[in-house]
Amino acid sequence: MSEPDIHLRKFQKELSAGTLSLALLAVLAQAEEPLYGHLIAKRLERLEGVLRGKQSAVYPVLRNLEGAGLLQIHIEPSASGPPRRYYRITDSERDCLRDWTAAWRATRDSVDSVLEAIHV
Repeated sequence: MSEPDIHLRKFQKELSAGTLSLALLAVLAQAEEPLYGHLIAKRLERLEGVLRGKQSAVYPVLRNLEGAGLLQIHIEPSASGPPRRYYRITDSERDCLRDWTAAWRATRDSVDSVLEAIHV
């Protein structure tokens, strides 16, 4: 792997960390019922772009969001394997999502304005 490729992969990893947290909260906010990890990952898979293929990253991010108190969970037995952890977002977490969304948009707009000035 070339040095530019290494730098790009590192940048993509750093960039996707917070982005995936925001996307997971948004997926859960759109859901009509609690979802377990595999279903959340499948919804992300349907998206185009950089969030596709992030299925293995979903579970650690869900655990982090749960640990931060941003998700409510309940566990149910599964006939096909270990118990499933179902995640949902509540009204107070929706406030957090609203704040994160505003921060994302402000950051995106700022970066876009800087990038528009260059012609790469």
